[in-house]
Amino acid sequence: MNDALMNELALLREFGYTHLDVSGQRAADSGQEDQRALLAEMAAVANACQKCKLAKTRTNVVYGVGSPNADLMFIGEAPGRDEDLKGEPFVGRAGQLLTDIIKAMKLTRDDVYIANIIKCRPPENRNPEPDEIEECRPFIRRQIEIIQPKVIVTLGRIALQSLMERDYAISGARGQWLDFHGIKVMPTYHPAYLLRTPSAKKDVWADMKKVMAELSSASAETIEP
Repeated sequence: MNDALMNELALLREFGYTHLDVSGQRAADSGQEDQRALLAEMAAVANACQKCKLAKTRTNVVYGVGSPNADLMFIGEAPGRDEDLKGEPFVGRAGQLLTDIIKAMKLTRDDVYIANIIKCRPPENRNPEPDEIEECRPFIRRQIEIIQPKVIVTLGRIALQSLMERDYAISGARGQWLDFHGIKVMPTYHPAYLLRTPSAKKDVWADMKKVMAELSSASAETIEP
């Protein structure tokens, strides 16, 4: 059993759960409804979480939204004010820009899955601290294990570094394929950065074209007789 699942089991035991099927194969084989149920089960655990100081300042836990068997998953850094109030990731100005990017890819928010590295808003939208990221890590790992996306797009430096557990400069890593346990990862700029630096939109779109090509290739391989 890998470290991510061990951490998850420890987290679940702490909240009084005595059983959870943590088999990645179950999520792959059981169909969309079982995947949805597994995500809801983990969301309930997240909603009860008190493991870091953000639990005292949050309004809502922001777990994730979208298709439970999405081929494409977007991972951001942390909820902001709008997300904290609504309990849904990427619903503010940056979220609208992400929605526009998804639409430009001929997809909808219901076709993809959107989540953050941490599930509670840091006060004043400060960067997440290392202990907060570490305490929340089992949730994002489990989301990935359940959904099994073909491609993950990380949005910004903190999401990239937190997922990969390595120090990357986003300016150097963006647009380059990385690997997360067999899943292709495309780092790109955070939509909030694009609001401040509109000229970077062309770079993000170049990255998304690579993502679309990869998804198209993966789909072709799936249906090939």
